[in-house]
Amino acid sequence: MHRRRRTALVLTAAIAAAGPLLTACGNDAHPGAAAVVGGQRITVSQLENRVEEVREAQRAAVTDEAQYSQAIAKTGTLTRDTLHGMVLDRVLHRAAQDAGVTVSRREVQQMRAGLEQQAGGAKALQTAWLQQYSVAPERLDENLHLQLEAQKLAESLGTDTSQPAFWKALSEASKELDVDLNPRYGTWDAEKVGRVDTKAPWVRDVTTAGEERPA
Repeated sequence: MHRRRRTALVLTAAIAAAGPLLTACGNDAHPGAAAVVGGQRITVSQLENRVEEVREAQRAAVTDEAQYSQAIAKTGTLTRDTLHGMVLDRVLHRAAQDAGVTVSRREVQQMRAGLEQQAGGAKALQTAWLQQYSVAPERLDENLHLQLEAQKLAESLGTDTSQPAFWKALSEASKELDVDLNPRYGTWDAEKVGRVDTKAPWVRDVTTAGEERPA
């Protein structure tokens, strides 16, 4: 379960790297979609672009192939975890909307400034978010916006992000959005607000779990 890890601070940060490549046979209800959330598609292309952003940032952050390989190894299910995060972000945003919660750009800037001071500068913060949470530098403000949404939503409910009342609100939003994942990425459990791996006879794992060839 991803709840405590995601709500430690980075609720929506992906936690690992490039899971096994999957191929599926049979009918696809949403061609080209990794997921459909509230009738809106998250395309496979969008998902792949997000993963590539992290991979490019990891490549730029290390000095040799061995370090890059270590970064890959530490993030062994990035594709599926990135999709989990992308869906959860939309669920959180719907729950915040339902509660009348809004976040301003100024609030995001203030949060970022405080975190940069703690981390020792903008670059240090970007590196920390990349290494710890697999958030690419260009997604940092977007991620902080979601952190603030989560915090303010919890406050509006008189709780915090680790408590059942907070996750109940996300579960309700998840049901409203009727999340539908492409079977190759598993299924979405609205009660638990998370992605679940599935094993179907028509879904074939074509790589070893956790392995990915470095770019």
